[in-house]
Amino acid sequence: MGADVTSLQDFLTYRLHKLNKITDRHSSAAYAAMGLGVSEARCLAAIGEFAPLSVNDLAARANLNKAQASRAAQMLVERDLVLKSTSNADARGVVLTPTRSGRALFKRVMRLIEQRNADIFDCLSATEKRQLETFLDRLIHHSVGQGESE
Repeated sequence: MGADVTSLQDFLTYRLHKLNKITDRHSSAAYAAMGLGVSEARCLAAIGEFAPLSVNDLAARANLNKAQASRAAQMLVERDLVLKSTSNADARGVVLTPTRSGRALFKRVMRLIEQRNADIFDCLSATEKRQLETFLDRLIHHSVGQGESE
């Protein structure tokens, strides 16, 4: 490879994606023990945190495409973890809210997410964690300004 060509593994986006995949793999087994896949856990976390949500809002909050969010939400509805009702604002739309059992599982999922974050960021000092949070927030804000949805 020539000196003027950057290696794929040197790109921030490559490394962020790699970190995402590593964390998904590590979290996947823990979510499976709860009877959830990664997408379902993300959706339950988003619904528990931001309910009521439409499927479109859920997709945005869970960082999934609409089809993934819709499938995950339907699985959560079938397991009686989420209630799907007709939207008051749009009779064609639905609103997703957690059920009592969904709220209990949401709390377990959030504890797992909190522990996974602690494990991942344990190698950083408190100052480094704050800096990383600042940098990530800035990158997200910049990306949203370039047309990417948050």
